Amino acid sequence: MSPASAPHPVHFSGPLLQDDPAGVYRRMRRDHGSVVPVILDGDVPAWLVLGYRELHQITGDPVLFSRDSDLWNQWENIPDDWPLLPMIGRKQPSILYTVGERHRERAGMLVHALEAVDPFELRGYAERFADELIDGICPRGTADIVNEFAMLLPVRVLTRLYGFSDEQGPALVTALNDMIDGRERALAGQTHLFTSMTDLVAARRKEPADDVASRMLADTSGFTDEEVVQDLMVMMAAGHQPTADWIGNSLHLMLTDKRFAASLFGGRNSVAEAMNEVLWEDTPTQNVAGRWASRDTQLGGRRIRAGDMVLLGLQGANSDPQVRTDGSALTGGNSAHFSFGHGEHRCPFPAQEISEVIARTGIEVVLDRLPDIDLAVPAASLSRRPSPWLRGMSSLPVTFTPTPALGGSRT
Repeated sequence: MSPASAPHPVHFSGPLLQDDPAGVYRRMRRDHGSVVPVILDGDVPAWLVLGYRELHQITGDPVLFSRDSDLWNQWENIPDDWPLLPMIGRKQPSILYTVGERHRERAGMLVHALEAVDPFELRGYAERFADELIDGICPRGTADIVNEFAMLLPVRVLTRLYGFSDEQGPALVTALNDMIDGRERALAGQTHLFTSMTDLVAARRKEPADDVASRMLADTSGFTDEEVVQDLMVMMAAGHQPTADWIGNSLHLMLTDKRFAASLFGGRNSVAEAMNEVLWEDTPTQNVAGRWASRDTQLGGRRIRAGDMVLLGLQGANSDPQVRTDGSALTGGNSAHFSFGHGEHRCPFPAQEISEVIARTGIEVVLDRLPDIDLAVPAASLSRRPSPWLRGMSSLPVTFTPTPALGGSRT
């Protein structure tokens, strides 16, 4: 049985998940079980996996459930202007679609390039750029802390680490957002990001520097410039938007849940707890495309055909009642969530550390600089971006006591 021929497949789009994804996942699980037949834009069929154990099975078996998108049995039905192509590409020479030993070599290259990032330098960049962004809003007493801070900070840090100039950051933010949201400007965003990365790699090939791009080019495993460009695109997309949403979702939780009120007066433990709870309950990366079955198989009671696409429902698995039997929020040190993936295609550990440093530093600077920050609108009026892949706030209007800009004079 294909997803399209299964009873009552779910039309899977951003608006479906915009307001109450937890409720949507519960209804999907009630109606379909742990493996849900879905229809993507353009009536393209796929399976969405919501079961924790099933997701563990998929991500732990890269041979049966491959990252090789050439296996997909729907390519003949995919138009050239399909808006999800930036998320589900064909014959992309990036680490996302590389399998086997070559994937392990590329993962080693990325880990080496990211491990060399100095942690003190990283935190220094994050703190400096965060202060600059707060300087731009603190005299006003009001701000949209998502669009004027969270959405700008990660890319400012990452552009510096990767080798871009600070001036290139704003255009890269726009391109990344357009690409990830998977709507009408998705292909244009992908084109801008590709052109920027190609120019950076060409410049660093001529004149290496102490940055991530140069370290990737210096790797001796024989990767082409195109492969390096593609992997830099993957790292920029995976590093910026989820981190921005991690900041925004954590601040949203801290401003709307009385359990975290202490953090608004300098309680550092509450910051870490809020960030961890977001990874369980409101993770930025909600769903991932995808894996492709290399042969006919069974999963969660479903017959999966060779070439079927399987979407990884990370948030659905995080809230699986089979593993979250009491339904309680997790704010301690439990990190058995799927928010960074699992298996050999999971987010590399150095990348996770970089994301956490940027997010936590950004949140701490907000609380240090704007200690009486509060919501400027009723919590019920807040909305999320319409994306089925990443979950983040459309805006987060706040008020605070106006203060003078530091202008680089933090002590």
